[in-house]
Amino acid sequence: MLSAVERTWPWWAEVLLLFGVGALSVQEAYVGAGGTLASPQVALAAAAGLSLAVRHRWPVAVSACTVAVAAFLGIALPLMAVLFHLAYVGRVTVAVACAVCAMAGNLVLQEQHGLWTTRSYGPLLLPVAVLALGLWMGGRRRLVASLDRQVEQLRVERELRAEQARLGERARIAAEMHDVLAHRLSVLALHAGALQRRAAVLPAPVADRVDLLRTTSTEALRDLRDVLGVLRDSEPDGEHGTRSPGPRDLPTLLHEARTAGQRIDAVVEGDVTAVPVSHRLAVHRVVQEALTNARKHASGAAVRVVVRYGPPKSAIEVSNEAGTRAGLAEVDSGYGLAGLTERIASLGGRLEYGPTEPGGWRLVAEIPLHDHTTSGAT
Repeated sequence: MLSAVERTWPWWAEVLLLFGVGALSVQEAYVGAGGTLASPQVALAAAAGLSLAVRHRWPVAVSACTVAVAAFLGIALPLMAVLFHLAYVGRVTVAVACAVCAMAGNLVLQEQHGLWTTRSYGPLLLPVAVLALGLWMGGRRRLVASLDRQVEQLRVERELRAEQARLGERARIAAEMHDVLAHRLSVLALHAGALQRRAAVLPAPVADRVDLLRTTSTEALRDLRDVLGVLRDSEPDGEHGTRSPGPRDLPTLLHEARTAGQRIDAVVEGDVTAVPVSHRLAVHRVVQEALTNARKHASGAAVRVVVRYGPPKSAIEVSNEAGTRAGLAEVDSGYGLAGLTERIASLGGRLEYGPTEPGGWRLVAEIPLHDHTTSGAT
């Protein structure tokens, strides 16, 4: 059975072929039958012409039908169409066998020798020309298909080279970040450690700040290594991916903020281990961004943090009172809340934020829990 790929002719060409071959075959049989339409010869000629419509699905049956009609009645057009089709799809041996059977059968069975009638170009030239034309067109079709495959292969290779260049650029960026930032952070951690060893002779508030500085610089180095691992690794979710926040990360974040001088009233409810990693990371980032904005834009103001882990959803609300703007907030990037909005939206949730009366700020986020995500909790 021939595949659908080999049916390259448009529908109107098929219709013209069936109509032309069928009409000419019926006309030839009508003349041979003495001008009688209601004759077996006319019916067989019509059947042979119509059988060409299913030559793709049943080539053997159609070939046998056209060979029989050519051998018994001397009608050559259906046979020529089948010979062309077989040569076109590369079945040259079958096409030659059909031509030989038809010519030999007509020589033995048909007294009038319809296929052997004397012609100026000889009786064998027509089937030979049809076979040659079918071979040429079939070869051209296969050549075009081979060129298409080569073009597709070149496209895939180009995409692979582009991906390799992208990975190389990511590795170069990671190396540059390591050279620029890792050294400075390690020096900062080293000096903080030296100050920490002299905590006994320092005032208590200064000693606490030095301890926080040492802890923060160490965490910054660890986070930098995680980011560099993602840049170097083509699979961010692999074993070198970013660390997932665990059950104690949010309390640690709140403790660090309180140690830095923020007044925080926090309420954390629900089982953090019952939500997926993407949930935990999103909640952690929302609270982190909200506390950072509160330190910058409302220094000294009290902050209230409410986190309720799902199901059916996880809810985060962070609000602060009016405060004074810290000096480090004079230049804003404006990308933190936009990035959080995109992160929460990718999880199917929503993020809302804005000013409150009198002069405060409120951030609310909701992240729904779906069945297919809760199964991935760790």
